[in-house]
Amino acid sequence: MCGIAGYAGSNPPDAATLRRMCDALVHRGPDQDGYLLGDHVALGMRRLSIIGVESGRQPIYNEDRTIAVVYNGEVYNFTELRAELEGKGHRFATATDTECIVHLYEEHGERCVEHLRGMFAFALWDERRQRLLLARDRVGKKPLLYRATPDGIWFASELKALLLDETMPRAVDPLALHSYLTYGYVPAPQCIVAGVRKLPAAHTLSWHNGIAEERRYWRLQYEPKQRISEPEAVEAVRELIREATRIRLVSERPLGAFLSGGIDSSVVVAAMAEATSQPVKTFSIGFEDARYDERSFARLVADRFSTDHEELVVTPDIAELMPRLTWHYDEPFADSSAVPSFSLAEMARRHVVVALNGDGGDESFGGYDRYVAQRLAARIHVGDSVARVGRRAVAALPSGQHRSSMRRVKRFLNFSLTPPATRYAEVVAAFTNADKEQLYSDEMWEAIGGLDAYDLLTGVFSDSAATDPADAAMDVDVQTYLPGDLLVKMDIATMANSLEARSPLLDHKVMEFAASLPADMKIRGRTSKWLLKQAGRGWIPDAVLDRPKMGFGVPVAAWLRNELRDLVHDALTDVTARGRPYFEPATVDRLLEEHDSGADHGAKLWTLLCFELWQRAFVDHLAVPPVWEP
Repeated sequence: MCGIAGYAGSNPPDAATLRRMCDALVHRGPDQDGYLLGDHVALGMRRLSIIGVESGRQPIYNEDRTIAVVYNGEVYNFTELRAELEGKGHRFATATDTECIVHLYEEHGERCVEHLRGMFAFALWDERRQRLLLARDRVGKKPLLYRATPDGIWFASELKALLLDETMPRAVDPLALHSYLTYGYVPAPQCIVAGVRKLPAAHTLSWHNGIAEERRYWRLQYEPKQRISEPEAVEAVRELIREATRIRLVSERPLGAFLSGGIDSSVVVAAMAEATSQPVKTFSIGFEDARYDERSFARLVADRFSTDHEELVVTPDIAELMPRLTWHYDEPFADSSAVPSFSLAEMARRHVVVALNGDGGDESFGGYDRYVAQRLAARIHVGDSVARVGRRAVAALPSGQHRSSMRRVKRFLNFSLTPPATRYAEVVAAFTNADKEQLYSDEMWEAIGGLDAYDLLTGVFSDSAATDPADAAMDVDVQTYLPGDLLVKMDIATMANSLEARSPLLDHKVMEFAASLPADMKIRGRTSKWLLKQAGRGWIPDAVLDRPKMGFGVPVAAWLRNELRDLVHDALTDVTARGRPYFEPATVDRLLEEHDSGADHGAKLWTLLCFELWQRAFVDHLAVPPVWEP
């Protein structure tokens, strides 16, 4: 694992800036640094040594040193790739997976990425062609941002490193803010800082003579469906998970697993236990509030496989933790489960350097209720005019009490009478389009120029070749929510603590197999994750398989009334916040007052708070490593 940064362009590179950028990434790579400084290129890295600990200092070169790479990630098929490349005459100087990339590039050029099985973000300089190649893995586990100007291109693993270029203006992109307030994260290629872009997952970027060209090299195929019996599919899923887990156990540093007590992390731990002779080290966290505590289910799995199990009850000083999270997440990031994720990574790093997890199971095997709802809603086929009449009729129905049957009926009818992308967006949105009517200032409306933040989802839904509504929603999540939220959350939480996270269920072979299966194998009636549950039957405890799904949630609403009440009121209502051109102060005041009185505006206020804290750290003041940084 590493943090990478660099520059290519017509001007001589600024070595001092490059070193400052890499210093800002020291948490991603505390073990080593390395640099290449040329006439028109600069590559830098910070390394967390996992494989080839003694020989893997970067940049790594080809035989005649005309190709150099800095790299963040792990390639799990590097042993096979190395044998193939050596058979073609390539000579290796290190024992690392990184070196495969330069030789693959010699063989395949930009298409070298298609041969890599793993997670990665890398920058490769081709001296002969004077070309920079940036690349990101298929699902976006490893981040990469860049800023292109007429003179050249700067890139880095994290925004905080790019911001150390003193020539770079720090201005909020209002369109990115518009997206953030909908989704709780800024989706690629947008970045909250104007002029910066994120390289999307499954993309390469080739820069040459001032021209940058992006290319997509992979996407899941949901059609055609393969013909396979359920027993055959169950056995295939088990074997794919076993293999994807086994190849992720290669490490020269201590290794363990996150164990939440859910199905996904439990099957990963089961596969680890089968593949290793020593007890697996497992780590779980919980809360004193039983509504958010899964430790009892994690213990069932730990006992089943006799793991070396560690637990932590999360009682964070959340007011103290918020500045740390703001610093590490770089952009405003409103997924509150970043709090327990950060605490879990911090605990695990005291024992291991690599941790496997269960990320990706929901998006491949149909684990969210919204997938079930999309299938049910799709059965109501009406035209736009009928739908408009229907929504007016539903609005006239009495609402009933919170969680009453009538309220649930109204919500489902409205959901069913709304286009798929809109109904999906309104399920996940912190602020819906209707909410923004009251939240936005006149300046904000002018700045976004009529752009609908839901257009992101509309475009992905439209482009999806999936014919089943649940498959289409999974396709959307793989392209938006997974790389924009879940993988950002895990990457930052782990790398902030110099810990590498590996995700067997995000192996592209597992994902491709799941996408090729009929949707009825993944969602059976109202039962989500059907096939994965059948694959787990007899492998992990039935109590884990049959329990209701519990998200990795935190008591945000309570925090904002108690531990964080002073912080959220001060941050959102002081003269600094009121002087910004984005929101109507009266609407923010109303949300705070209603929340204090018992209404649940937790998600909205958390989203606003994260944005305000980000502005204070990265726009109002020069972002420098705080005192807790190594």
